[in-house]
Amino acid sequence: MRTVSANGANIPAIGLGTWELRGQQCAELVSAALQNGYTHVDTAQMYQNEAAVGEGVRASGVNRDQLFLTTKVWPDNFSSDDFARAVDERLELLDCGTVDLLLLHWPSRVVPMAETITALNKAKQAGLTRHIGISNFTVQQVDEAVALSDEPLVCNQVEFHPLLNQDKVRAACSRHGLAVTAYCPIARNKVAAEPMITEIAQRHEVSPAQIALAWLAGHGDVISIPRSSKPDRLADNLKALEISLNQAEMDEISGLASRNIRLVDPESVRPDWDLV
Repeated sequence: MRTVSANGANIPAIGLGTWELRGQQCAELVSAALQNGYTHVDTAQMYQNEAAVGEGVRASGVNRDQLFLTTKVWPDNFSSDDFARAVDERLELLDCGTVDLLLLHWPSRVVPMAETITALNKAKQAGLTRHIGISNFTVQQVDEAVALSDEPLVCNQVEFHPLLNQDKVRAACSRHGLAVTAYCPIARNKVAAEPMITEIAQRHEVSPAQIALAWLAGHGDVISIPRSSKPDRLADNLKALEISLNQAEMDEISGLASRNIRLVDPESVRPDWDLV
């Protein structure tokens, strides 16, 4: 598995996203993914599936030290005491002593960032996570979080696909040595409706989804966590790392970002997004 290096972390370039997966289906997909070559699984407190993810990890038979496991804490638990309890709960549900990456799921509108970043640092210093990071942070918030953190932040997990321009936040992450982890990397399969992507896919004899993942991988500093509820798609997603797009194809696909289609924009937590 190819990895993306960022501030001391080596993160597998494609992982399994588990948003909206629940119960036995989630456990079986996690197990199948790991048995078929995945080494990176992404979950979160908000997904309400960490116990099922842990079950899938155990059922896979793959050694824990061969895996990169990410989870996230929801902003309702960003005060110091709540955060510590939330981290303990994540580890209990996952049935593991430590995770590889612990993220702040969204920026808080209530709790000062300094308080939460301090709590995040303490989780790493206590050995509860190997690495720490953020998710859905804007340029200004990335800069602030990095300035506040004594420990290196390794990534900012954001919505990123060919139909959304994330140049500004990617530049901010690059400036601080952070990787970008892309959720919704195939834009909930809206990429399949794009004639240009379909044409490039036909040229390479692959699917439009694989082209979108190959485009993200072509940036060099981007990790993708596609979600799939179909076991037969798991191998297809991994094969996207084998696709080599030329610069003209990369540029063509990048041109679609002018549409700025954002699919995840929850009113209760969304920040003031960076304007392009």
